[in-house]
Amino acid sequence: MNEQPMSIQALVPVVLEEARRRRVALAAVFAAIAFIALVVGVLWPKKYEASTTILVQESNIIAPLMKGAATPTGTANRADIARAVILSQPVLHQVLAIGGWLAAHPSPVELDHITTGIKDRTTVKFSRDNLLTIHYYDSDPERAYRVTRLFGQLFISDSLASKQRESRDAFDFINGQVQAYKQKLTSAEDKLKTYREGNPDARTGSEAATQSRINELRSQVENARMDLMEKRSQAASLMAQLSGESEVSAIQTTAGLYQAQLAELQGKLDKLLLTYTNDYPDVVRTRHQMQDLQQQLAQANARRAVARNGKPAALDASVQMNPLYQQMKGDLSALRGQIAATTARMNASQAMLDNEMARSRRIAGSENVTAELTRDYDVNRDVYQDLLKRRENARVSMDLDATKQGLTFTVQNPATKPLLPTGLRFMHFALGGIGLGLALPFGLLFGLARFDPRVRSAEQLERLTGLPVLATVPYYATPDDRRRNHARNLKLATILAAVAAAYLILFVLKLKGAA
Repeated sequence: MNEQPMSIQALVPVVLEEARRRRVALAAVFAAIAFIALVVGVLWPKKYEASTTILVQESNIIAPLMKGAATPTGTANRADIARAVILSQPVLHQVLAIGGWLAAHPSPVELDHITTGIKDRTTVKFSRDNLLTIHYYDSDPERAYRVTRLFGQLFISDSLASKQRESRDAFDFINGQVQAYKQKLTSAEDKLKTYREGNPDARTGSEAATQSRINELRSQVENARMDLMEKRSQAASLMAQLSGESEVSAIQTTAGLYQAQLAELQGKLDKLLLTYTNDYPDVVRTRHQMQDLQQQLAQANARRAVARNGKPAALDASVQMNPLYQQMKGDLSALRGQIAATTARMNASQAMLDNEMARSRRIAGSENVTAELTRDYDVNRDVYQDLLKRRENARVSMDLDATKQGLTFTVQNPATKPLLPTGLRFMHFALGGIGLGLALPFGLLFGLARFDPRVRSAEQLERLTGLPVLATVPYYATPDDRRRNHARNLKLATILAAVAAAYLILFVLKLKGAA
């Protein structure tokens, strides 16, 4: 026999015949599926979703105040921070109170389950960097609305309070640092002052002043040494010239020579007194020379007086002192005085130079300590001044946050009470139950007709045997068959009416809000 499958045209009459024969069973399956869908639709938890959108305009405070030492929170973490704020324990406690969950006095375990459910049903996200959206869904639309609104209000209030705490904590921290560095600055200043008072050479500018003084004294010593060498050379030259000159000459009286020398010395003294005081070495030396000449003049006059009395004299009227010799002798005496003065000046400068060199060594020894103390003082002063500026900036920021000017929130979309549930609703289950109730029985009939091996039509018999069918005997219904068909039709109508009535009643109740 040919086992080829039946065509669609051949299957349609078979399916209709099987549907007629099994109409009560098919109606029962349809009713069962429809009722199950109704029950599931009625029992399916409703999902009412409410949301609110808040525009956040934020300017971080600690970042400009502590630039380089702190990192501000990035935009990518804002949603996590907002969720942490919204789902914190204080906020959730108020949500449990306003949502009515605490009215039944749940146990700690039940309270934990309720809290976990609230967290799972809450979604927080940021969009466009400054739009915060809070979603919450619940089976009760009124509670969904109240919880979502409370989430938004608490987020705004907690964020403002957190911002105020942040600015106040920043100010307190910087103010504490200011006080600490003020003490450090005072301590460093006292140490530097004490060290300078105990070490006069460690004062500011001592090293430069000492170095300048050393250079000046070295120049004085060198000049005095060169002057001394020059004067000694002149003195040696005058001594050589004196050795070839005669001390006396004719036609020169002793008194006249002394008087000439006194006049010369008097003129020299007058010139010196125009420039120097009486204590100046050249002035003193000139006066001593004048006193010596006056004594010699007095002796000469005495000798002359003795000569007049018949006594011999050292010089007569025809003999006098050699003026060139006397001049060179006076110059030599003056040079010797200058040499003595220059030597004394050079020795004094050298002694002062030695003292300044010793002082320079002491300054070099205290330089490291002074540099360290000064460095500590400068560092603490710079940090202290910088912290003073930062503290004033923090004070301004704290005042801004106190007046709610540093962080502003604008509710773009306030929470509203949801009127229709989201997700699968009763209508979806009802329509799905009807569709599934129709599709499943007919699918079963189609499978039965397709894979049932029994012969159900003349066309199938001809196809299977390859022989022509000459005639078919139709089915003849007896009175009992007609009664059974009538009962089956009544059952079918009853089942369909029951399903329709159930659907109609529930739809009416849904429209009235009773179910």
